[in-house]
Amino acid sequence: MNYKEAVSCLLNQLPMYQRIGKAAYKSGLENTYRLDAYFGSPHRDFRTIHVAGTNGKGSVSHMLASVLRQSGYKVGLYTSPHLLDFRERIKINGIPISKRDVTEFVHHHKDFFDTLQASFFEISVFMAFHFFHVRKVDVAVVEVGLGGRLDSTNIIMPELSVITNIGKDHTELLGKTFAKIAHEKAGIIKSGIPVVIGESKKETRLIFKQLAEAVHAPIVFADAQFEVESSFITDDRVQVFNIRKNDGLYYRDLKCDLLGQYQKKNIITVIAALELLKERGFLIPVREVYNGIRKVVKNTGLYGRWQVVSDMPLIICDTAHNAEGIQVVIQQLSGIPADKMLIIIGFVSDKDLKGILRLLPPNANYYFSRLSVPRTMDEKKLMDRASKHGLNGRDFSSVADAFEAVCRESGPGDVILITGSTFCVADFLEFYSKKPHESVTCL
Repeated sequence: MNYKEAVSCLLNQLPMYQRIGKAAYKSGLENTYRLDAYFGSPHRDFRTIHVAGTNGKGSVSHMLASVLRQSGYKVGLYTSPHLLDFRERIKINGIPISKRDVTEFVHHHKDFFDTLQASFFEISVFMAFHFFHVRKVDVAVVEVGLGGRLDSTNIIMPELSVITNIGKDHTELLGKTFAKIAHEKAGIIKSGIPVVIGESKKETRLIFKQLAEAVHAPIVFADAQFEVESSFITDDRVQVFNIRKNDGLYYRDLKCDLLGQYQKKNIITVIAALELLKERGFLIPVREVYNGIRKVVKNTGLYGRWQVVSDMPLIICDTAHNAEGIQVVIQQLSGIPADKMLIIIGFVSDKDLKGILRLLPPNANYYFSRLSVPRTMDEKKLMDRASKHGLNGRDFSSVADAFEAVCRESGPGDVILITGSTFCVADFLEFYSKKPHESVTCL
């Protein structure tokens, strides 16, 4: 078995939620506990930080991993989904798991996985735990895949739990109200383990407080302790924050290489989390907070979050995929002067578009795209639904075709956005990486 065959086994023989949706979701932890027994509970050999939330959990996870790495820790990082390569999910100090490690893990344990009928996500979680155990990491930042209570990552006993925010996404599995979704995500709160809530909502604040108090878990609402006094993006593409705590300036000129304005919410979640980690014995010097936040992309390899890939025309890709995420992206986009705004957009088929389409600017030119996963929304159906909201454009059978059309029809003063789904961004980046120079030809 080689790496390509191992990944093919993972992606094709084991259903992946991101590819096929609800049919791949397992609403229980029975397999997780059997896998844990089989591998000898590898997650108990290192400290962990558990991160859940509707939006921002990937950015928060990467920021925390970057700061901890700068502080001298050997840091494992488990996130999902991946954009271009499965190995993006499992990293140590920013370096992805090797192809050989992936191949050997699948080869050696495939018979047990087949007997168990384990899911793609269950196997990837224990691949990460096993890898972190073998490589003796000091701490691992573990991102929840979906929800929290029944997520396979929820077997860990972390040093800290983090819930970034609550939004309406995956409602067919997690519930259709903020309260129900909050209950699912609050499932990661453990007895006596502190929890940070990044963004308080009136619909969920009391729920989190009551659930935390019930298990004697100290709870901190980040947005009640910290606020971003100001932020701006410099000419050399760095976002600068001034952060206040109570009545005083707590961090001045905190620079971050993640450029989305939504990072204003994530940064205070990270700062609150770091404060609690210090209380639990982590040595995190202030200077390394600055260094870690400044070098998130370099230290962890995060991309797809307000990622600028070209200047003329300005090309931005962002993995925003629900109403809360897309609203902030569109707000930031509207502040950029442009001759024309061109948006390549695609969604998965089970996405609730009611709250999304009304947020999109009617003055943009749209390129409605099919995605390269079975779960894709039909591009013609998407275009039809969008037209009812005054959004006009053309449909394309692939993101690559859409981007080639954009290149023919754009000028140096235009702004191009690729968004709507992780897979839309992944399809774009895969195509763009193969011919980055030839593909951007303006009128």
